Amino acid sequence: MSNTVVTLENLPSLVGTNLGHTGWLEITQERIDQFAVATGDDQWIHVDPVRAADGPFGTTIAHGFLTLSLLIPFWGELLDVDGVRSKVNYGLDRVRFTSPVPVGSRLRMTATITEITDVKDGVQITIDAIIEAEGSTRPAVVVTFLCRFYA
Repeated sequence: MSNTVVTLENLPSLVGTNLGHTGWLEITQERIDQFAVATGDDQWIHVDPVRAADGPFGTTIAHGFLTLSLLIPFWGELLDVDGVRSKVNYGLDRVRFTSPVPVGSRLRMTATITEITDVKDGVQITIDAIIEAEGSTRPAVVVTFLCRFYA
């Protein structure tokens, strides 16, 4: 696990830099159930271990949007920008859920800063990130997201 800390002025030097990977996070049934309650998405493939045992994955799987939501805490493990007044998740340009995440999976994220653009009072950075499950040959989520840092 790595955590890069830079100032706003030094952020442009990170374009093209892979920031490494986060620590591993286990996806528990409790987390899946809490996400189901919070979002109202209680499809059996996520919340019914007995029925899911006979389903296509042999167990419950995490919601794609649950896996995607881990982007923010994972991102905080990889980069911090000192001396800014505000940090804003500005949105997503592309998201693909490329592999299911069975309960008990351990996930981590890698990220590369691909672009930095000046915006009023700050900068916008574009990040290509991959959330992977330990032992899986395919990533769970591939995403391009945008963050803004305001001076």
